Amino acid sequence: MDIITILRQDYAKFPIDQSYQIYAEDVYFQDPLTRFRGLDRYQQTIEFIQKWFKNPHLELHAIDRVDREISTRWSLSWNTPLPWYPRIEITGRTELLLNELDLIISHIDYWDRSPLDVLKQHFRR
Repeated sequence: MDIITILRQDYAKFPIDQSYQIYAEDVYFQDPLTRFRGLDRYQQTIEFIQKWFKNPHLELHAIDRVDREISTRWSLSWNTPLPWYPRIEITGRTELLLNELDLIISHIDYWDRSPLDVLKQHFRR
């Protein structure tokens, strides 16, 4: 199965049963809140989302590959486990870089909202 097909499947079932074998052991991850290196840490991040975010939904809008670069556009939403369970929404894009074995060596997320705007969604009416 090619990596685009695997990514489409992972987006559809996120954060459940992700395909970690498509990532290099020293994968670099970055989003507006954090950055780190390593597959173990990446798995821990996904497990955190699975455990603490309620009703997560990741919708893939576009996915394109040019040589060793894959770009995606997506929307992510979830309910935060606060007493009023606010629904949080983020749209953005991801840039993935692949090595010669088609393993992901870099995963960088860009949000269309600032982290402060995401935080503010927790307190809107």
